[in-house]
Amino acid sequence: MPKRIAPMTDTQIKNAKPQSKDYPIYDGNGLLLLIKSTGTKIWQFRYYRPITNNRTTVSFGSYPEVSLQQARKQRDEARELIKQGIDLQEHKAEQEQRKHEEITSTFKKIATEWFKVKSGKGLSEKTLKGTWNSLELHLFPYIGNKSIFKLKAKDFIKTMEPLRANGKLETIKRLCQRINEIMFYAVNIGLIDVNPAVKIKDAFESPIKGQMPTINAQDLPEFMQSLAMARIELQTRCVIEWQLLTMTRPNEAVGAKWQEIDFDNCLWIIPAEKMKMRREHTITLNKQAMAILSIMKPISGHREHIFPSMKPPYTAPMNSSTANMAIKRMGYKGKLVAHGLRALASTILNEQGFDPNIIEAALAHVDTNSVRRAYNRATYLEQRRIMLDWWGDFVEQASQGNVSLSGNRNLKLVNQ
Repeated sequence: MPKRIAPMTDTQIKNAKPQSKDYPIYDGNGLLLLIKSTGTKIWQFRYYRPITNNRTTVSFGSYPEVSLQQARKQRDEARELIKQGIDLQEHKAEQEQRKHEEITSTFKKIATEWFKVKSGKGLSEKTLKGTWNSLELHLFPYIGNKSIFKLKAKDFIKTMEPLRANGKLETIKRLCQRINEIMFYAVNIGLIDVNPAVKIKDAFESPIKGQMPTINAQDLPEFMQSLAMARIELQTRCVIEWQLLTMTRPNEAVGAKWQEIDFDNCLWIIPAEKMKMRREHTITLNKQAMAILSIMKPISGHREHIFPSMKPPYTAPMNSSTANMAIKRMGYKGKLVAHGLRALASTILNEQGFDPNIIEAALAHVDTNSVRRAYNRATYLEQRRIMLDWWGDFVEQASQGNVSLSGNRNLKLVNQ
């Protein structure tokens, strides 16, 4: 039968005096108070490690900072852990590591780690820069130094309230997405168990998507005349016509490179990393688009980009906002933007009865239905060539002040 030990008392502890050597006072069930020769009194707990069965000791702190009642509570909790096969020393190390992580794992620190991972996923430099700038502008000044362990949904919502007051709902939508990516990253690396931000977007109104300003088919001749008479650089006019003829987005148009052009087959092959949907896109070039290339060849043929920057660094492409600024100066502010040229082309081609699937393929749109998208990989290249040849002729007629929507069309070939 194990030796019965009488529990110690507060009076006994207070009266315990230091001696020439350290000595213990036992409380039972592994708990003891070590009286050091220096006068310090330290709580210790002796136990057998669950796996090795080796006897060892852990400290619970010193008296009187840790009272007798607190030391006994720690002992009882320790005994429960041992019953579950948990080693106290390993458990203590994990707890200390956890406390360290709680102090050092700020939102900005974890966001920085997440951003490094995101930067390796093939996103454009412009997209990455915009993402980081939004964090620095709208989040880091308010919650950047807060522990990710202590952040709640209300903290994120409160941070974005000023944006709501200013009607910047689209910005809030993007921030909610980025916050969730960061918090789920913290979950995935085992830092936190639950993402508290998962529903924060529901606390805000949804942004109302506005149509890109564009013009009607009947207004195209006037626009082409304004473009011809505008006091703008030749290559700015060329990039606007190039975008109109190829039905591309502004950033895709200005980013065109000579090496992407297949002159023999009249094709422009845009690499996947430059496309919004990260899929390679091939555009058939009508004779009007090929004429634009002929104009630009002596201007930029010695450079990488077809439409190079007109300001240093000259090795960069033209700014994607250049076309928009030119269109505004032409008197189309609020009526038309460069991106609206795509909508104009789509509207006219649909009204002419071209197959919507061919039009969507020409616009590099991806089917929102993932199942249908997986099975429908048709590119309609030859049909698109017929359609874009018709579109080039239509734009050329408009530049001559003539837009007839009832001309002869061989649409049967297109829709086969």
